[in-house]
Amino acid sequence: MTRTTRIRAALVTATAVVTAATVSVGVSAAGSEKPSKPTKKQIAALFDGWNAALRTGDAEIVADRYAKDAVLLPTVSNKVRTDRAGIVDYFEHFLQNKPVGKKVRTIVNVLDGDSAIDTGVYAFTLTDPDTGEKRVVEARYTYEYEKRDGVWKIVNHHSSAMPEG
Repeated sequence: MTRTTRIRAALVTATAVVTAATVSVGVSAAGSEKPSKPTKKQIAALFDGWNAALRTGDAEIVADRYAKDAVLLPTVSNKVRTDRAGIVDYFEHFLQNKPVGKKVRTIVNVLDGDSAIDTGVYAFTLTDPDTGEKRVVEARYTYEYEKRDGVWKIVNHHSSAMPEG
């Protein structure tokens, strides 16, 4: 893992902790020529596009939602994915369960016109490919988004199953 990736991962974790403890933080930059900030609703809706990509069943389409240098800390794998091939590999296996995601709680922190964090809890209905049996897995998540070449990309995605009890 590169130094930049470690720093970015540390910042995402720290921001998620601060976001959860903060009702709202406002920052203004009078006279700046930075891009206008997206709304929290616009950032929260990026999940819908990602979830729709899951429903295609195509790992390449899901991986297209991620930046080239993205980091994925997935729910059902112990491997840290730090490149497109690793992200595609993860989703090739995960998509076999026909996942359907639904946000349970979301907290969005728009950092500026080109970056935002969406953190919270989501639930996935998974279907066992052998038995057809369905189960629901709740997990905590953090998505860090950056606008790159005018397109919002996931640069960090951390998902971990809710602890028991």
